[in-house]
Amino acid sequence: MRILVIEDEEALRELLGRALKREGFATDLAADGTDGLHYATEYPVDLAIIDLGLPGHSGMEILREVRKRGLKYPVLVLTARSDWQDKVEALELGADDYVTKPFRLEELMARVNALLRRSAGHASPEVQFGPLHVNLSSQDVRLDDQLLELTSFEYKVLSYFALHPDRVVSKMELNEHLYDEDADPDSNVIEVIIGRLRKKLDPNGDWQPIETLRGRGYRFRAGQG
Repeated sequence: MRILVIEDEEALRELLGRALKREGFATDLAADGTDGLHYATEYPVDLAIIDLGLPGHSGMEILREVRKRGLKYPVLVLTARSDWQDKVEALELGADDYVTKPFRLEELMARVNALLRRSAGHASPEVQFGPLHVNLSSQDVRLDDQLLELTSFEYKVLSYFALHPDRVVSKMELNEHLYDEDADPDSNVIEVIIGRLRKKLDPNGDWQPIETLRGRGYRFRAGQG
């Protein structure tokens, strides 16, 4: 799961980034509304945490544009303002929840997890690509109705591909998904995992679901199979 944090206070932004990574989330951090709007509308996001008082574009502007483009991922807004009208406006624009500064980190993390659970409840727990079925709830993976035995890292990579089909995914992005901030990832590990997945997903070489794009990363070819 990938979480976007748009917050201009550096200390708080870094604190949230570290806390989310400890919980196993991949993160993108933006320090102003200009970069934040770009991330929020052009990058894959599973949940966004957006401060309302941002330089560049305000949090309200970002939220309005996200919903205008039909992006439905959950949004949690942060505000230092006690004015209830700001909170009502954010909710009317499509925010899913809000937290008023200062807040306890435990409360924010609880709200993040609640929003993700709620969001997952509206989505299908299973995705299918030709003969491949990936159940994101039970973590079962089947190929032609046969259960595949995958390691935890192989499943993490495959599920990330399944959630972002037909999109270029870099090695750095996969590393951020697999490892926490204190780990020292080795890009060779990614290559080994990809090689194993190819053999398990396409034992006869008929499908070739994972495409290597030299210098860019990989792409999961959802339209094949």
